[in-house]
Amino acid sequence: MSTLQLEPDPPGPSDTTSPRSSKMSEKNQHSILPLHHAKGRALFRVETAGESGRTGFDPLLFLKVCWKSTTPVSMYVNVLWPFVPPAIVLHFARPDLHLWIFILNYIAMVPSANILGFAGGELARKMPKVLGVLAETLLSGTVEIVLFMVLISNDHNNNLIPVIQAAILGSILANLLLCLGFCFFMGGLRRDEQTFHEVISETGSGLMLVAGFGLMIPSAFYSALAGSTSSEGAFTADVLLRNTRTISRATSVILLVAFFLFLWFNLQSHHGIYDEVLEFDEAQDEDRVEEQRRAKLTFTECVFAILVSLTCVSLHAVFLVQEIPPIVERGVSDNFMGLILVPLVEKAAEHLTAIDEAWDNQINFALYHCLAPSIQTALFNGILCRCGRLGDWAMADGPSIFENYTEL
Repeated sequence: MSTLQLEPDPPGPSDTTSPRSSKMSEKNQHSILPLHHAKGRALFRVETAGESGRTGFDPLLFLKVCWKSTTPVSMYVNVLWPFVPPAIVLHFARPDLHLWIFILNYIAMVPSANILGFAGGELARKMPKVLGVLAETLLSGTVEIVLFMVLISNDHNNNLIPVIQAAILGSILANLLLCLGFCFFMGGLRRDEQTFHEVISETGSGLMLVAGFGLMIPSAFYSALAGSTSSEGAFTADVLLRNTRTISRATSVILLVAFFLFLWFNLQSHHGIYDEVLEFDEAQDEDRVEEQRRAKLTFTECVFAILVSLTCVSLHAVFLVQEIPPIVERGVSDNFMGLILVPLVEKAAEHLTAIDEAWDNQINFALYHCLAPSIQTALFNGILCRCGRLGDWAMADGPSIFENYTEL
């Protein structure tokens, strides 16, 4: 893999006659921003790319388009839809079958999340490129938010806090290690070299560094002073815990501000940077002709698919979380549940999308779909969890799992 080096276009006739064009050309030669300008008809993720050529809701065509999805792998995932009704029915009919309820809802969440990601992608193609990619990423992250909120609401005795903490860490690692590694591997199977632009990787790595320090500070503060407390005196364990919570609140606010600045940076102040990079990736897409011919959903169908899939995801998340304590009692550890099982099911659709983009030589899109969800998890989803259970979130029995995250 190598970073993308884009050269400016040679000056045309207008560049030699217009003083403004000459100044812009001279300025561009010293710019670190992407200078590639795509010419010709836009292929997808812009205006006509998302137009289906029809309006309203056609049930048969809607089912056909959703079934075929965008990739063969995504279509194969739709084969799991028959698991959805039994997973819901079994929860109410036989609540004593904890293992089967957990397995069926775990499997059923994959096709539900897949359709949610597909409908979000269809909706994104009706928007400008950067806004569309962000909307698609945020919709895919809805699965994670729903799952985390259900975990928090069902955690009455603080038994699920290790699972929540491990799930936040596992979600980030699944994106940055598992999914990103698969993207590089699958992209390298069809070509000797893929190029990506430094603006994607540098922005993502910088924000992940900010998130790492933000998550480390409360744990480091507690660990450094835990041995200085006394049972009687001014500095007791309760005082240390209150101070740690205050610091945790402050860092949470800072990380939330960083997340919204990231959105503003993408959508308002520097959206032109990403426009250029993503337009270059569009030209590199090896399946752009097939993508252009593929039947697409209308706006109404996109909204309907999002609502249905989001409802299914929410139900499966509730039923899944309710069965975690019985499954843990069977010998499955909290860390395995949070680090492995939960991240794999919540990020399945996002991972399939990123791997398919890398396979089609759209490595910048793939990187965006790996880094943006990680940033959302670290700066937004995880912070919501910390704020939601801040009163009981004991970093309190020693170093927390967030310290392990920072070390990684």
